Amino acid sequence: MLIYGFQSILSWVQLALGVYAAVMLIDAAVRREDAYRAASKQTKGMWLIFLALATALLFILPIMSFLPVIGVIAVIVYTVDVRPALRAVSGGGRGPRRGGSSSDGPYGPYNGGR
Repeated sequence: MLIYGFQSILSWVQLALGVYAAVMLIDAAVRREDAYRAASKQTKGMWLIFLALATALLFILPIMSFLPVIGVIAVIVYTVDVRPALRAVSGGGRGPRRGGSSSDGPYGPYNGGR
């Protein structure tokens, strides 16, 4: 009985990881090609292949096998390294700056010590 509950939990975790990998695949697909080059993060095609393979492996193979774990690692690398760099390059980052000039400081515009 306990084994069936554990398998059920693993199947839900695998489904959630597969859906998350699919979302990251869509996110990688809608990013511009030149943003990947500007962020020095390989190419868009390479990341699309990695994320498509990771998504397929998560939906096809059981989570306790070797290949889906590698796919999860690829999705994690895209999420924590590539995606923030792409957002910073393309201006999609969320931060306190909402416009303004390049001389603005954290407390307002810098006036050169006047």
